[in-house]
Amino acid sequence: MPDFPVGGQAVIEGVMMRAPHVMTIAVRKPDGSIIVKADRLKLVADRLSFLRWPFFRGPIVLWESLLYGIRALTFSAHVAVEEEEEQLSTGAMAFTIISAFALALFFFGLLPHYLSGLIGKLWGEELTTEAFAFHAIDGLLKIGFFLLYIWSISWFHEVRRVFEYHGAEHKSIFTYEAGQALTVENARQHQIMHPRCGTSFILVVLLVSIFLFAALFPLFPGLRGWGRVWDLLLQVGLKVILMFPIAALSYEVIRFGGRHVDHPLTRLVLWPGLATQRLTAREPADDQLEVALEALSAAIRGELEFSQAT
Repeated sequence: MPDFPVGGQAVIEGVMMRAPHVMTIAVRKPDGSIIVKADRLKLVADRLSFLRWPFFRGPIVLWESLLYGIRALTFSAHVAVEEEEEQLSTGAMAFTIISAFALALFFFGLLPHYLSGLIGKLWGEELTTEAFAFHAIDGLLKIGFFLLYIWSISWFHEVRRVFEYHGAEHKSIFTYEAGQALTVENARQHQIMHPRCGTSFILVVLLVSIFLFAALFPLFPGLRGWGRVWDLLLQVGLKVILMFPIAALSYEVIRFGGRHVDHPLTRLVLWPGLATQRLTAREPADDQLEVALEALSAAIRGELEFSQAT
């Protein structure tokens, strides 16, 4: 079995897999057949080597993962609606993505920040961004909103299908990492919670942000006194900027966790994310494992071809 890292993402009726230089998407078509699409990745770090350094690589890797993830979702959506002879326009996809970002900014930026100060007033205390309690409440609210969101969408049949493909993705990667043949029988025996999952990363980001915000916000007293609305916008704007160092640190934590799964500190830090995966990753059926393994096999072949060509 080749020795290079692979990761993945569940998409609509399929799975996307990424090797270091190749991305593949396998999707189950309405007629039951599997279509596989392979692309060569164009990575910024291939041109700027310093972006492979620790704490530099995290933000760019995550940004590229987001872009390629959106591309994979778009492809799978087009394949999934083939049966109805309709295609999703570029404008419709752009509107959906922009709307999702706007809602995320509201529910994970503006609203928790506003409610944190409001909760302080209900306690009879003026909580400001200089107080650790403010950021602890803010972080817990974000975690609560995230879990509520995941729980809410899990009731939709289409989303449950995506969560099952998420489980298939994890089982397939575990099979690869165990050095086993990529068969449904081997994949079926593995667990559905993976330490390098994006769900774990989100929880690590939220936990790291509590302590980083608490440490840095007292250094910016000029973010207060402009009026309630402007204070809110300035402070949330700083949080958005600070997401880059937070993402860098969180990425290294997840990377360390993936390599040292038995370390006690790793278990402690990653436990919330692994527990949350019980919501986002479901037990897949064999036909879903088949799709995930097709994507993974294609990614491995593509990466080996790339290595031989270079």
